[in-house]
Amino acid sequence: MSEQLILQNYINGKWVASASGKFRDVPDPATAEILAKVPVSSVAELDEAVQSAQKAFQDWRRTPVTKRIQYLFTLKHLLEANFEDLARSITMEHGKVMDESRGEMRRAIENVEVACGTPTLMMGDVVEDIAPGIDELMIRQPLGVTGIISPFNFPAMIAFWFLPYAVATGNTVVVKPSSRVPITMVKLFKLLEEAGFPAGVVNMVHGGADTVNGMLDHPLIKSISFVGSTEVAKHVYSRGTANGKRVSAAGGAKNPVLILPDAD
Repeated sequence: MSEQLILQNYINGKWVASASGKFRDVPDPATAEILAKVPVSSVAELDEAVQSAQKAFQDWRRTPVTKRIQYLFTLKHLLEANFEDLARSITMEHGKVMDESRGEMRRAIENVEVACGTPTLMMGDVVEDIAPGIDELMIRQPLGVTGIISPFNFPAMIAFWFLPYAVATGNTVVVKPSSRVPITMVKLFKLLEEAGFPAGVVNMVHGGADTVNGMLDHPLIKSISFVGSTEVAKHVYSRGTANGKRVSAAGGAKNPVLILPDAD
């Protein structure tokens, strides 16, 4: 097994080889060629990432929002510069055609662009004199460590529905990509690293069901964002909320397809 084919976790600003000794194959769906080996990380390795994110949160939340989004501006330029490579990576490990992969990357980049407007988006409100001598003030504050669990059908886009907004608003992140399509997320995290995010602000841990359950149970993870099957979404929502977390769990979203006799 070639060393360069073994994917690593990204924890506290460093690429770290998993010590679990367990791996899954990542095949090219078009050729069945094995593209990489992805580790099934241990719960202890997940905890290391969460502890790193919690430590980084203390400084990151106090970093001015105008400075936080500078990292996103840099990331946007890096994503544009590597656009075709990332689209090819999606097609290689997922199997969707290049036009769809390019569309997915464009949607991912658009979320980074929108998150750059966070200084306006997270503004609060003040209402004077709601009662004699009383003013009302509403402010938005970060929660802390947020977990992102992404599905196989969009290796890049769905994680970026959440990650740019989470870091822009002062949260830190632990991402668990799908073990079926982890290569694109590894490439994206290399760009996050190049963008200069402080150590611990963004973390990635590969794994399976135990990793997901570890995220749902971890007391330092304050919120979970998930997209996937309805069955798993129900599990994520019930277990996450039972542990006091804010959970966004989107399940299903199946589209009907009609195949007519003259399709071939």
